[in-house]
Amino acid sequence: QGLLARISDLLLCRWTCRNCCQKCFDCSCCQTNEDEVEILGPFPAQTPAWLISGQNEDKDGDSDNTISELPSTLQDVSPDRRRSSSDASRSTYSLTRRISSLESRRPSSPLIDIKPIEFGIIGAKKEIVQPTILRKTYTPDDYFRKFEPRLYSLDSNSDDMDSLTDEEILSKYQLGMLHFSTQYDLLHNYLIVRVIEAKDLPPPISYDGSRQDMAHSNPYVKICLLPDQKNSKQTGVKRKTQNPVFEERYTFEIPFLEAQRRTLLLTVVDFDKFSRHCVIGKVTMPLSDVDLVKGGHWWKALVPSSQNEVELGELLLSLNYLPSAGRLNVDIIRAKQLLQTDMSQGSDPFVKIQLVHGLKLTKTKKTSCMRGTIDPFYNESFSFKVPQEELENASLVFTVYGHNVKSSNDFIGRIVIGQYSTGAPESNHWRRMLNAHRTAVEQWHSLRSREECDRVSPASLEVT
Repeated sequence: QGLLARISDLLLCRWTCRNCCQKCFDCSCCQTNEDEVEILGPFPAQTPAWLISGQNEDKDGDSDNTISELPSTLQDVSPDRRRSSSDASRSTYSLTRRISSLESRRPSSPLIDIKPIEFGIIGAKKEIVQPTILRKTYTPDDYFRKFEPRLYSLDSNSDDMDSLTDEEILSKYQLGMLHFSTQYDLLHNYLIVRVIEAKDLPPPISYDGSRQDMAHSNPYVKICLLPDQKNSKQTGVKRKTQNPVFEERYTFEIPFLEAQRRTLLLTVVDFDKFSRHCVIGKVTMPLSDVDLVKGGHWWKALVPSSQNEVELGELLLSLNYLPSAGRLNVDIIRAKQLLQTDMSQGSDPFVKIQLVHGLKLTKTKKTSCMRGTIDPFYNESFSFKVPQEELENASLVFTVYGHNVKSSNDFIGRIVIGQYSTGAPESNHWRRMLNAHRTAVEQWHSLRSREECDRVSPASLEVT
């Protein structure tokens, strides 16, 4: 408590105030105000740049008002102590005023640097919006090669047909007329199509157009609802007449609203036992243009068809290969809409399966004969011994015949599947079978003519 103790504290203790020679926690000039601590607390030790910019503007104003704003406790101190404390208070209050003045000069809404907002589905992969550069330059020939002209052709000048009456069409083409009726049964939900008769059909003409082969035709009618041409129906063949009377009734199980969107197609065909059946003419009628519930009868003039020959039919096959056993299994499931080979009872179709290695016929098998039908169900299986190393050189030839007791069997259609396939659908079926070992692969195939198969497949030339 004496002078010696104070001198020792001043010399030895770092916490001694050099203004009043007292310890800092006892000295009044070293005590800080709570408001000052609260203001100065959040800022860093180094003065920010935005505070220094306003220092010169507030320097004059702060020096004039600092003495009057000092606390009363500091006014009673000695001049030396007052001078030191005033310097500390001046710096403290100057900082406080600078903060308040800068707060008033700040904009009301802060400027925020926001990145562009991207909108998209959560979890979806971002896609580049920029257009990609085409690697391949398409020439006009490549572009138009993708189109199928038959889908865009105008059958028989269809635009002119709408403006012509039945009498004008009959006098222009002279293909005859067809009598038919339609009605929808709401109770049982099916459409009834009745083929009644035809008249004034043209006589048959040979392919070279030089002479007439016969005096009369053997006509029949095929009925379908476009755009579905696969599920068609067919009347019986009427022998040697140009004015056939059919009087046959057919039903199509189809909802009423769907029936209104279909177009009825009636095709009159001339049966020819020794060659492809020829199309005489056709009649089309959109069902949306008629009252299906009330029904009605129509006489319509036949117009030429772009399809001069009828299709040969379709065949449903299943292929399966077992690599461990080296067995190629073939299932003949069914066929539909086969070409009719007998005028009286339709056809008696059967299927012959022939295995060809390279260009050598090695095995022949055939299904049973289905009597009096053009939509036979077989469900018969056959197995061929084919080692895996010989599989790539194998071809299967499927030929559909109509059984004939009096003469040789009537050829209906053929396809080849394997090394020498007759088309893209056949190649695709064989490729799918190779990629799916031990799994049966089914596919429908459209039958082709003998001439077409012989032209594109060497395996077809090796069979009979």
